[in-house]
Amino acid sequence: MAIQWFPGHMHLTRQAIGERIKNIDVVIEMLDARLPGSSANPMLAELIGDKPGLKILSKQDLADPVQTEAWLAHYNALPGMSALGLDTSTVSPSKALIAACKLLAPKRGGMVKPMRVLICGIPNVGKSTLINTLKGKRAAKTGDEAGVTKLEQRIALANDFYVFDTPGVLWPRIIVEQSGFNLSVSGAIGVNAFDEDVVALELLHYMIAHYPKALSERYKIEDVASHTDETMLEAVARYRGAVQSGGRLNTNKAAHIVIHDFRSGAFGRITIETPAQFAEWLVKGQMADAERTLRKAAIEKVVKSSYKAKAKRK
Repeated sequence: MAIQWFPGHMHLTRQAIGERIKNIDVVIEMLDARLPGSSANPMLAELIGDKPGLKILSKQDLADPVQTEAWLAHYNALPGMSALGLDTSTVSPSKALIAACKLLAPKRGGMVKPMRVLICGIPNVGKSTLINTLKGKRAAKTGDEAGVTKLEQRIALANDFYVFDTPGVLWPRIIVEQSGFNLSVSGAIGVNAFDEDVVALELLHYMIAHYPKALSERYKIEDVASHTDETMLEAVARYRGAVQSGGRLNTNKAAHIVIHDFRSGAFGRITIETPAQFAEWLVKGQMADAERTLRKAAIEKVVKSSYKAKAKRK
């Protein structure tokens, strides 16, 4: 199942970011620390060009700390890139963001050359929460639904430090299938764009293999390893009393519970992809996408040939 979600306003946001970047000193991309690879926008890399960039792993208080360190090491090892982990709900770590920007653009600062920073990221990744923390008050609207920020906002954090907050934006087509599931469970994709049952099953499949203790403690289920994702979802339904008339299990309600528990942090600190796993998924996605492009080109060639043949007969 391929999950896609690219509302019309995101196309406009993409255009606006392309224009704004021309006058920006540092571009910050906020990532969800629970799914850093899937929440990184490949479209943004094209727009940034050679601008200094900083990856911020947001919501790290919900992520597996061991995996957060692995992801930070992964990004910091890449040329021309810096990465920082932040818990956007606390003030002190957020101040590190300002210091990191000044290191990336040391020639900017002061009233003559104020620092201009653009914050980008997928929907519901915590951009507005971070800005509110930096500002010290509710400077930007926040929420737990994808697409809360609708318009670009300029916020002065100091007399010579400006932050531009943009609406959350995905990319026109998600080529990594697992990323579609992970983005959906995180809340980055609109609820009408995916099947909660399927997404919950994918999450349970991963957690059975990597975080069985979290499932056992949350739903009081023994011998988690003996379960499949389907039987685990049924066990959740029984534990939470999701039963319909006639004793039938309401797995749809159970799926909703599982997704909510992930988003709220009820499972504890978990991360649903590692750098190595995402690299493997990306290679497969790129290969599938290349094959799709070739098939599309072949079909277009046949269609054009058909049109030419009809034109000659006329």
